[in-house]
Amino acid sequence: MVDDNAASVSRTLAAAAVQIEAAPGRIDDNLAQVERLARDAFAAGARLVALPEFFTTPLITGGPASRAVLPAGSNRALDLLRRLARESGGQIGGSFLVADNGQIYNRYHYVTADGRVFIHDKDLPTMWENAFYTGGSDDGVFDTGRHRVGAAVCWELIREQTVARMRGRVDFAITGTHWWDTPDNWPLVRTALAPLSRRNRALSNNAPVEFATRLGVPVIQASHSGRLRGDFHLLATGHLSLPYATRFVGATQIVAADGRVLARRDTGEGAGWVAADIEIGRAEPAAATAGNGYWVPRLPLLHRLYWHHQNRVGRGLYQRVGRAAGLRAARNHGVGS
Repeated sequence: MVDDNAASVSRTLAAAAVQIEAAPGRIDDNLAQVERLARDAFAAGARLVALPEFFTTPLITGGPASRAVLPAGSNRALDLLRRLARESGGQIGGSFLVADNGQIYNRYHYVTADGRVFIHDKDLPTMWENAFYTGGSDDGVFDTGRHRVGAAVCWELIREQTVARMRGRVDFAITGTHWWDTPDNWPLVRTALAPLSRRNRALSNNAPVEFATRLGVPVIQASHSGRLRGDFHLLATGHLSLPYATRFVGATQIVAADGRVLARRDTGEGAGWVAADIEIGRAEPAAATAGNGYWVPRLPLLHRLYWHHQNRVGRGLYQRVGRAAGLRAARNHGVGS
């Protein structure tokens, strides 16, 4: 157990966040990129490295992302995290899809230098992510013996329930995102949705900043970059869909407890990493506790409709094809491992 007073003393920790430009389903190539960038960050002095959500594969329906589901507990992505943490003497975290007890989860793995692994399953899949995995129920708070760590991914940062379960309980938050934009291959729709796209980008940029100010702790956030192509399914039953082309938005950021951005790499800058020293220890949150009861920021009506529609469609796909495809992939990855 950690002494409460010792845990609240401010300490400096060298942190880094990795931004990748990954390809759906190409797990070996994606892991090779992650390893190279994480090793560079550790070699430059980082003691804590954050990886993006879904660092083994970007997710979009109509593509090969389900092939990257790995068996829980022992797999090559977790082996990589353990090796990097051990060899660097540091800590590293990121999420990827795993099969566990007949379901698929978006599981965040936080690994320490001595080989311990702390896990958090994202509570609610976001939109078409519902086609690939189901939600978890843990609080995402880890006591490593040195730090109290909060793990959250993407839209967990903008929901009040995440703030409520971490507020006053963590020394810093390590997060990852996989935040895509509106379609740019639907010409008329693209013009009509231009205001929504601008709001979407602003939400993504501000999410770790507002999360930090509401918790009163530093936030380390890693992101994807590049383009994303697949299918946009229209119905929860059947296979009616449209081609969907978009790009990742937001930034890889390291944010101080008061919301100051200490380091930033925009998604348009491609793969790389940023680093900054963070002050460990809880401070008085700069932002009020409660927002509007569910979302931390105010989401436009169209954004909320998109959310509800794609959640429903994605859950239907998961039940019909996604769960079985993921379990099959995990079995294949487990052969001979």
